Amino acid sequence: MYIWYNYGGDKSMKDKRVVFMGTPDFSVPVLEKLIENTNVVLVVTKKDAYVGRKKVLTESPVAICAHEHNIEVYKPNKLKEDYEYILNKKPDIIITCAYGSIVPKVVLDYPSYGCINVHASLLPKYRGASPIVASILNGEKETGITIMYMDEGIDTGNIIMSRSIEIEDNDNSLSLSNKLSLLGANLLIDTLPKIFEGENFDIPQDNEEATYVGMLKREDEHIDFNNSVENIKNQVRAFSPEPYAFINIDDTEYKISEVEIKKCDVSKIGIIVEVNKDSFGITAKDGIVYIKRIKPSGKKEMSVKDFFNGFDKISLLNKKVD
Repeated sequence: MYIWYNYGGDKSMKDKRVVFMGTPDFSVPVLEKLIENTNVVLVVTKKDAYVGRKKVLTESPVAICAHEHNIEVYKPNKLKEDYEYILNKKPDIIITCAYGSIVPKVVLDYPSYGCINVHASLLPKYRGASPIVASILNGEKETGITIMYMDEGIDTGNIIMSRSIEIEDNDNSLSLSNKLSLLGANLLIDTLPKIFEGENFDIPQDNEEATYVGMLKREDEHIDFNNSVENIKNQVRAFSPEPYAFINIDDTEYKISEVEIKKCDVSKIGIIVEVNKDSFGITAKDGIVYIKRIKPSGKKEMSVKDFFNGFDKISLLNKKVD
């Protein structure tokens, strides 16, 4: 099902008018590759958002990248109503990557080479909004990028190309996102010549094999020590570095960014049973989870060794964690 092509460049791609739609950091390498290899006539991104504790109104990473390359940026209020400006650019192809909104059918139907999407999973697995987090959370050993034609469904269109990579044991959402972003940029540039040459090599998805992951919720970040130590480690990796998995000790929230685990028999679950110079251990379903890096409320992330400075760490012993 998965097809590889090695591609070294094609001057004719510079003749194609491309509209790119994307928003977060993940989309930036894809946009940069398109700027290098095609004629990007417009970048469509989400409106400026308030960011950080000081709520500074900030442009999306994609908008910043486009400005750096002197490419026009369009930020529609509602894409389903404000799409005429995009069509007026007469795109030969529209390419999306983590844009963040449904693209209306009138836009999907316009470009002669169609609308294609760069999706961060091996479809039909993990359709939807959070495929990178979901792949780590579920303990997957492999993920990848899928280039697909867009239709009116959510990540349901025909697959053009896919390429896989290993999920390493030390990967978190940021490191895996960075790898997939670069993979997606390169795979897209491998794929575009085949699209422009009109080769009909796309493959329908097997809907019976499809899984879907929606927007993750606050409760997904809370660590439940009734789970296995392996599942808890995956949860911490999946939500690191942000928004972080978290625990509560004495009704105080602590965000967790790194753990080590040990499988062993335990008598009670969710109890701090070990305090070491650079970690503390909490019992789980089938072992002990050692907290290595922590972010106390209102403070920066730090090692547990630094967290213990000026703190009566022995007072943690036998405390209940929820």
